[in-house]
Amino acid sequence: MTLKEKLFPFLRWFPLQRQTLRADFIAGATVAMVLIPQSMAYAQLAGLPAYYGLYAAFLPVLIAAMWGSSNQLASGPVAMVSLLTGSALSQFAAPGSEQFIVLAIMLALMVGVIELGMGLFRLGAIVSFLSHPVIVGFTNAAAIIIALSQFNKLFGVHSARSERFLADIWDVVLRLGDTHWPTLAMGLLAMAVILLLRRYRPAWPGVLVAVALTTLLSWATGFERNTSAEAVQFNDTQVRNVIDSMTALNARAIELRRAIAEKGEEIERVTEAEGLSHPRLIMLNADIEFLRLELRAIDAERRVRFAEARRLRFTGVEDDSGRPSFRLVGTLPQGTPTDGRRWLIAKIDNGRVQLTGGGEVVGTVPAGIPAPDLPEIKWDTLLKLLPTALVIALVGFMEAISIAKSMATRTKQRIDPNQELVGQGLANIVGGFFQSFPVSGSFSRSAVNLSAGAVTGVSSVIAALIVLVTLLLFTPLLYHLPQAALAAIIMLAVVNLVNFKAIKHAWQAHRHDGIAAVVTFIATLAFAPHLDNGILIGALLAVGLYLYRTMRPRVAVLGRHPDGTLRDARIFNLPTSERVIIIRFDGSLFFANVPYFEDAILEQAARHPQARYILVVGDAINELDASGEEMISHLVMRLRESGLTIVFSGLKRQVLSVMESTGLYDRIGAQHFFRHEELALQYISQSLQDPGFDAALQPQRAAAPEK
Repeated sequence: MTLKEKLFPFLRWFPLQRQTLRADFIAGATVAMVLIPQSMAYAQLAGLPAYYGLYAAFLPVLIAAMWGSSNQLASGPVAMVSLLTGSALSQFAAPGSEQFIVLAIMLALMVGVIELGMGLFRLGAIVSFLSHPVIVGFTNAAAIIIALSQFNKLFGVHSARSERFLADIWDVVLRLGDTHWPTLAMGLLAMAVILLLRRYRPAWPGVLVAVALTTLLSWATGFERNTSAEAVQFNDTQVRNVIDSMTALNARAIELRRAIAEKGEEIERVTEAEGLSHPRLIMLNADIEFLRLELRAIDAERRVRFAEARRLRFTGVEDDSGRPSFRLVGTLPQGTPTDGRRWLIAKIDNGRVQLTGGGEVVGTVPAGIPAPDLPEIKWDTLLKLLPTALVIALVGFMEAISIAKSMATRTKQRIDPNQELVGQGLANIVGGFFQSFPVSGSFSRSAVNLSAGAVTGVSSVIAALIVLVTLLLFTPLLYHLPQAALAAIIMLAVVNLVNFKAIKHAWQAHRHDGIAAVVTFIATLAFAPHLDNGILIGALLAVGLYLYRTMRPRVAVLGRHPDGTLRDARIFNLPTSERVIIIRFDGSLFFANVPYFEDAILEQAARHPQARYILVVGDAINELDASGEEMISHLVMRLRESGLTIVFSGLKRQVLSVMESTGLYDRIGAQHFFRHEELALQYISQSLQDPGFDAALQPQRAAAPEK
């Protein structure tokens, strides 16, 4: 690869051929039909307005294709990364709020910087710390969480988010009696269309057809019904108190933000005039911290109050003056004429209440692409988001590279993990400047891209350009898209991620791998919505179990098998000698397992008091560190004083080099090192010169040729 191609990997696409360009155009258009609705659905999953998904489906898709190494990998919003984004940021701000959006954009930049840095420093191998069983356990739990998180939108039931995800889901179950039936019908219709087309017309863009059909039906039937009212139009005193409380809390939050901004400006003025050591700065910083603490408390109270308000159901009636008013459902006298609708509070702002009496739709989608902008970066916020950014960077890259490698087995393309890191990193950084949330490689869209005949990354460029055209010209058509249809898309997209057979397979492969997968699965569910805790616990457990295995490697006492080889005496029930102990150590000798090796040798020496030689078969010893060298030195001298001689066979070059450089080889004696165990046994046999030596351990001699 030339220097130009390293700096600009997309140059490998050229020169473009007419046939290749045609195939890429068809593949790109096909992917775009899936990308547009999916990206909007995943933006909702991330806690953002749906149209932010279109922002993440434009430039990030383009940049990832141009600077990545895979020709068929389709990047953009994905379910796993979107869920991690939403679950992590919900503890700092209300989903959908201005602050939440700023944090999502900042998180995209952080993820991009981490991935780009890993790619430039060629640290792609670091993802090995997330073992396959951990990813399997996390993926299964996350898929279930993603599906369950869409239940309230599918049934049209409001549920406030809290720190206990499973409790929130149970709250939705308890409120299924309040199901908005038109909303449920829209969601089920979208599901049915996608599943039927997937089975009978797999070449058709089922997701796009479902979106188009439900959007058209939503527009034709007036699926969305909105109105507004003042606090005095609610007859219930308790309801008016909630509205007044929300109005006061909103006003106080605005005051606090203004005060924080003013204090920040004053800090800048004092710093410029007096320097960083002026005592006034200490007071100003303390004031800002107190204001932020109060603002966080206010935001938490607002979420609680709004959740209470959202649970209320109203019906519209006319008061004595003919003015519309709203009464709590169940409080009207029998036979009172109403408007026949059940109204819910959608928003409370400046004393006015926005009410919705139908299903929820995407709403207004701003036309055009956002102007480049950089969010205000605060170091305390960066430190809070850093663990989440690391997890998303690792999980996102692992998802992308696994997809790219699986496709490369069919296309015979060479995949460079570090270049893919650069591509994904640049995609998130550029996306962050243009209002995108974190993105990664998509399995479903990559499969569509490959099956549609994509040859180069031009297909992803075509898909991104179609998204751009949609943003510029067709955003009004998305207004009536039902939220229930997006929920259906998400649920069907993640159902294939649930794979309990993979957990069972990990358990069958190795018990420790099964434990890591199961614990990660349970921890991810238990800690939801803080999914990063689940995967971190799984990763630490996997590393811990690996260290435990290396601390206690397999130690086998060997005996002569009838076929002439030395094998594990316990497993094959073989006789052993009382004069010679043969031990095989299946692991590297380093500080963590040195005591275990020493104990194993001393235990066998104690069990065989008549032994004169201990043969260590070292074929499986790949490494020896300073702790291991020191232990062997003391052990050899200690056993030599007791009349026991240690002999080594099959030691590898790197192990012998350590012994030679430290002088241990000379202290043990060159005559005690052998290339093969049979040569060692021959030496021991000659040294003992004892007719009582166990004949079963005599070195094998070749049979005399037949005459």
